[in-house]
Amino acid sequence: MPRPLIGITSYLEAARWGDWVREAVLSPAAYTRAVERAGGVPVLLPPLAPAVAAEHARHLSGVLLTGGGEIDPTLYGAARDKRLGEPQHHRDRFELALARAAVQAGLPLLGVARGMHVLNVAQGGSLIPWLPDAVDSHELHTGGGHVVQVSASSRLGEAVGDRVETTAPHRQAIRRIGAGLTPVAWADDQIVEGVELRDHPFGVGVQWHPERDDGDRLVAALVEAAARFGTGTRPGTGGGAETGTRARPGARDLPDAAATRPEEARR
Repeated sequence: MPRPLIGITSYLEAARWGDWVREAVLSPAAYTRAVERAGGVPVLLPPLAPAVAAEHARHLSGVLLTGGGEIDPTLYGAARDKRLGEPQHHRDRFELALARAAVQAGLPLLGVARGMHVLNVAQGGSLIPWLPDAVDSHELHTGGGHVVQVSASSRLGEAVGDRVETTAPHRQAIRRIGAGLTPVAWADDQIVEGVELRDHPFGVGVQWHPERDDGDRLVAALVEAAARFGTGTRPGTGGGAETGTRARPGARDLPDAAATRPEEARR
């Protein structure tokens, strides 16, 4: 059986080598190494025209939405915050289109950090644009390390167990869960740290960086799902995802899904 092709999203940035400075397609090597270790073939996807996203979904066996800068808040109906970096509009547009195409096609999908946020926004959800304004426990999310509780019955739980220790910093988090997504992992302050797509072969998003772990099981689960996906009959890849309900007002709103956290993950 041929190894599955896993598309990995990337940056389009100026890079230097030798005496040259050129615009280049860039991605941290940890992603490609994790995919290769898991038995997949990593394929870098430059953030080009959103119109090509559906074509990618027709030829790949899986997609890894990688980490990076924050999504432009105007894409989910929020105001821009001066504390955020300049939005990467080309990357936002391409990755949102790619996430929608992957969902429509039933293509195995893993969103990492920013990638989870892309998946949520693509499904009509929203984010907390600046997390320190929304929770009193924002120090949990600054990279000093915290424990994430995972629903053991979820696909994510099957891959990583019922708890994960992470040091990944983030300044944004999910506010309103997107259509078709279920929260499956939480920090102690109820911030959602993992989501899954319902009725989908493998659609998972996490707010940490599993590719940095040499023994990573989550990237392996993506590659295994992609191998099963293979070259079977695929649904159409046109069209967008269903949008979610209107966001609740107020900067301090927490994710709707926090109230639906299963008892098994509260322990």
